[in-house]
Amino acid sequence: MSLNFAVPTPLQYFSSLVQSDAHFPLLEAAVSLAQDEYPDLDVEQVLGDVDQLLARLKRRLPGDAPELQRLRALNQFFFRDLGFGGNINDYYDPDNSYLNTVMRTRRGIPITLAVLWLELAVGMGLNARGVAFPGHFMVKVNLPKGQVVIDPFNGQSLSREELAERLEPFRQRSPVSEEFEVPMGLYLQSAPPREIIARMLRNLQDIHKTQEDWPRLIAVQDRLIVLQPDAWTEYRDRGLAWAAQGDVGSAVADLEIYLAHADDAQDTDAIAQRVSQLRRAGH
Repeated sequence: MSLNFAVPTPLQYFSSLVQSDAHFPLLEAAVSLAQDEYPDLDVEQVLGDVDQLLARLKRRLPGDAPELQRLRALNQFFFRDLGFGGNINDYYDPDNSYLNTVMRTRRGIPITLAVLWLELAVGMGLNARGVAFPGHFMVKVNLPKGQVVIDPFNGQSLSREELAERLEPFRQRSPVSEEFEVPMGLYLQSAPPREIIARMLRNLQDIHKTQEDWPRLIAVQDRLIVLQPDAWTEYRDRGLAWAAQGDVGSAVADLEIYLAHADDAQDTDAIAQRVSQLRRAGH
């Protein structure tokens, strides 16, 4: 008797990983994003490679090393010895979002470098979290004597003054009176794993949209909708990508889902008009 086990598609596999917030495997979900671009990718191999790095790092320290010593050893290992850092020369290369490539080239963008760094930090017993800082993903570690915020692009520890300086361009874009200024602590809140994966996908979304690469954009939108099924704007964006690719039926279906849920959105009239155009074009 032969047993036939269907191999899950990359999207089905991703869906199985992101079902529960209580058991959300951040690293595995992040690695799996590359399966659309690299169909033969062995996710387990990449996870094993990260485990090997952690084992190498642990051998450098006694088990009872203080937290600050562990943090310093991690940063020395990750940024200096291994040479992980930002891809300054080609920041918008999609490969910067794929952890299999980042592991090989040691180059990435802040959020992919952060995901790898966090896996090692947590493995070292550090209380480390990602921070969805505006414009530039950060990591933070809570130590007995306070909090350290690190730029994963270059390993630099940032003071409150330096963080405030980096916030300035974003505050200028949406000026508020001083008495209502958002406190720094709100910008430094921990980012949940689901939010980190969504931000990784939105980086790819921006790249593919700019390049008008509709098939790749649709694959990203599929994942965003699996990840955040109630994010109705993702249906809109996928519908518009379907329309650009010439698939009228899929475009209309997605745009109608958006219109059914986006009651107060400012673009509903424009999207309804687009649906009418598509329907006429489809007949």
